Amino acid sequence: MTDWRLLLTRPADDCAALAETLAAQGVFSSCLPLLEIAPLPVSATIRRSLAELVQCSAVIVVSKPAARIALEWLDVCGMALPATPWFSVGAATAQILLERGLDASFPAQGDDSEALLQLPRLRQVVSQPGARVMILRGEGGRELLAERLRERGASVEYLELYRRDLPAYAPGELPRRIKAERLNGLVVSSGQGFEHLRQMAGDAWPAVAQLPLFVPSPRVAELAHAAGAQIVVDCRGASAAALLTALREHPQPVY
Repeated sequence: MTDWRLLLTRPADDCAALAETLAAQGVFSSCLPLLEIAPLPVSATIRRSLAELVQCSAVIVVSKPAARIALEWLDVCGMALPATPWFSVGAATAQILLERGLDASFPAQGDDSEALLQLPRLRQVVSQPGARVMILRGEGGRELLAERLRERGASVEYLELYRRDLPAYAPGELPRRIKAERLNGLVVSSGQGFEHLRQMAGDAWPAVAQLPLFVPSPRVAELAHAAGAQIVVDCRGASAAALLTALREHPQPVY
């Protein structure tokens, strides 16, 4: 895998951790975070939703930032951690919850909403009469989870904890970085991360779109194909292990 030279676009801390893992496997990478997590102010509405977690049949956490911010705010507000069953989209998010002693479950295969919806324990919880689910996430995002859970008879609410901003960069920084560091692959971790990639590429997008693009799910792959990306590799997960597997399976660039 040593011929790969990847652009990483995750939030800064996650980007650095992924770069370290890749370096240990002989993969060069360059970090250009295209998502900046900005916690929302703790409003009366948010405090009320936090207090209502104990009344929920299930709490679903869709990302690591959502897990970290929710736990921090529960501490700041002096609220006990709910004994409610918690669920997460991926293992890394679940680990944050488990480290705090929460009863957290996640799908063994897949890092997306579709995989979580197939989890037997979640299906059992939401099938109970009067099931109430709180989804912890950033502003906006997919509606699939809520739609499917409501179809199963559950009441679903959102607790939005943060927004995902595009960090400020000089015009042309993305194509400049790709050229200067001879990068031959791009990695995005979400649909919004991909949209920010396109935005950063600007007029250079047709050229950037020629590079192999590694994405975490079929949904993001579909977005990328629709936008003109020529080589899209679905890693079937957002973890470092999923990316490394995809790198091994995908033909390396030839110089």
